[in-house]
Amino acid sequence: MTERAQAAPGRRTLIGAGAAVLTTAALGVTTAPAQAAGHHGGRGGHRLDLPVPTVIGHRGASGYRPEHTLGSYQLALDLGAHIIEQDLVPTRDGHLVCRHENDITATTDVSEHPEFANRRTTKTVDGARLTGWFTEDFTLAELKTLRAKERIPANRQKNTLYDGRWEVPTFEEVLRWADREGRRRSKPVWLYVETKHPTYFRGLGLGLEEPLAKLLRRYGRHRAQSPVILQSFEPSSVQRLAKLVATPRIVLLSGTGSRPWDFQVSGDPRTTDDLITPEGLKWLASFAQGIGPTLDLIIPRDASGRLTEPTTLVRDAHARGLVLHPYTMRNENAFLPADFRRGTDPNAYGDAFGAFAAYFATGIDGVFSDNPDTALLAAADHAARR
Repeated sequence: MTERAQAAPGRRTLIGAGAAVLTTAALGVTTAPAQAAGHHGGRGGHRLDLPVPTVIGHRGASGYRPEHTLGSYQLALDLGAHIIEQDLVPTRDGHLVCRHENDITATTDVSEHPEFANRRTTKTVDGARLTGWFTEDFTLAELKTLRAKERIPANRQKNTLYDGRWEVPTFEEVLRWADREGRRRSKPVWLYVETKHPTYFRGLGLGLEEPLAKLLRRYGRHRAQSPVILQSFEPSSVQRLAKLVATPRIVLLSGTGSRPWDFQVSGDPRTTDDLITPEGLKWLASFAQGIGPTLDLIIPRDASGRLTEPTTLVRDAHARGLVLHPYTMRNENAFLPADFRRGTDPNAYGDAFGAFAAYFATGIDGVFSDNPDTALLAAADHAARR
């Protein structure tokens, strides 16, 4: 049995906006094998034909390859990730490309290109002042002359072996890749697509939602049953997408006390703390099918970085019919809760399996991971204990 099949304890349905509130049990966790797909009805008609817990390849398999490259996406798929994430930002001529940020200083070799030295500039993006090179100042043709590199080489020195190997992919190239791989494997390749800084880009005349929806329609991924999930840290972007395509949608949530950038621009006083209350979750459920909270909203850490008691967020979100896909699990000590660090080297692997077990025990529906193979084994362990 493959790791992917082992890590498939069940499948869960997403009920669309306006559907009846569900309990955790009614969300449809089953013990069906990977080939069987239980589902529930609902006015939204959304169904995630995905195992639970769902393993999401965070920016591909970014623990092993430079993030948001076709190499990283391919490895995530080959390792068995159930769904693979893309972050989208635009070029100057309106093409959507896959980068975690529009600042490409750390993720490409742009600084080594003297012809682009004068493109280095300082900007304020979502309130943060940044100096570097930005995708919106490059045409796609210019961006294609660059090569991707490892974003955090101090932590992942082995990944630098692959610096310069891959281009910055367009989202359309990823869609074509997913279609090819789907045909080859005789099953769809699921994509998890995030709009990055949508309010900022809309202000530049480079709105993300409309060109994204256009591409989804072109490649037949715009329907309620399409193998794609859309996500954003800005609720208004998710609302815009809901009017354009029927695919399932997730609202990402930063840490306690934070405030979505679109809320800051519009004067909405609510923070993440307001959105994770029963009232806030009810509002989110009116246009989204799930939330993607930071892991600290599931189990907070104390001052020493150790896990404390779980919050009620999983229970409260499930009561509103929302699934939870928190972020992000990584294997290295530097990123793990203090309870699960091993030794003194921050870049060595800690007890990632112990951390996964703690988070899966809360009832989350999936998790973003830089190391999909580790996450799949942890999901199989969780299934075996149930």
